[in-house]
Amino acid sequence: MIYLRLFFEFFKTGLFAVGGGMATIPFLQNMGAATGWFTDADLTTMIAVSESTPGPIGVNMATYVGFKSAGVLGSMIATLGLITPSIIVILIIAAFLQRFRQSKTVDAVFKGLRPASTALIAAAGLSVAKSILMFHVTSHVTAPGQAVPVTDVFYWPAIAVTVIVFLCMQHKKLSKLHPIVFIGIAAAAGVLLQL
Repeated sequence: MIYLRLFFEFFKTGLFAVGGGMATIPFLQNMGAATGWFTDADLTTMIAVSESTPGPIGVNMATYVGFKSAGVLGSMIATLGLITPSIIVILIIAAFLQRFRQSKTVDAVFKGLRPASTALIAAAGLSVAKSILMFHVTSHVTAPGQAVPVTDVFYWPAIAVTVIVFLCMQHKKLSKLHPIVFIGIAAAAGVLLQL
């Protein structure tokens, strides 16, 4: 039954994705490959939509995948699956708050989890960058020993938008603008580049 599987898959993600919404991306990549619910291109779209809408990215992505896979009920079940581990952990910690506050073991565990979480987020970022900035060169194979032209590997309009936004963020006045301004400009550029 798809609802039970949605809950289970997102429960696992919520249980092990320590570090927030971006840390869920590697788990979602694995989930898409294992279940066939969405492709890497769909995941890139989900990330863009989740980043552009209010709320935590992990919850937004769970809602998106659940809706895409099983409608409104699927979105509610996937979201519930993602947040249930956090609720359980918070209830346990609240019950033993004083002991956890003073525990050197808990402090050491979180110190160990920080680099792992950072690595998961970095790996997800590189994977997303690769899927956005590069074409998948599998549709046309060149003759043996012949190199694939660089124009067939990189998606230059996306690289140009990335460089322009990066350069804009280096100027003090522009870096103080609200992120929604950059999201809006990038969205407009995406629409114009598709025409």
